Amino acid sequence: MLEDGQKITICLPATAEYVDIVRLNLYGIASKMGFSYEEIEDMKVAISEACNNSVLHAYQSQTGVMEIHFEIQGDALSITVKDEGQSFEHWEPMENDQALHNKDLSNVEIGGLGFYLMQALMDDVYVNREVGQGTSVTMTRKVMRSEETV
Repeated sequence: MLEDGQKITICLPATAEYVDIVRLNLYGIASKMGFSYEEIEDMKVAISEACNNSVLHAYQSQTGVMEIHFEIQGDALSITVKDEGQSFEHWEPMENDQALHNKDLSNVEIGGLGFYLMQALMDDVYVNREVGQGTSVTMTRKVMRSEETV
């Protein structure tokens, strides 16, 4: 079992070839924390979306780096994907009445859906953008304990 407050950081080139390495690290950390297979798969989708934003948008076809921070916070895992590249369009978290399943597909904008997906799969998503400083996306997920493991 990993200890509360423990942090793991990896820095990788912001290219598509390295997203799998991030997913593998997530799997190792989350499985040691007791997350279920389904929870880990959800988190892998969310972290892939965050990494893909760095890969596709941050550096505008220049070389760059993405930093991924994993932090154990009691029964929760906090994941931050940070880059120092260009920021993307402003994004606001969805309110309960703005869920995508209530919208006609013709009314849903292409692009930016990854953030809604992250929000649907994680307990909390926070985006911080600073001009000249890049973007960081922090996502948190709590372990759901079944009655069998309690």
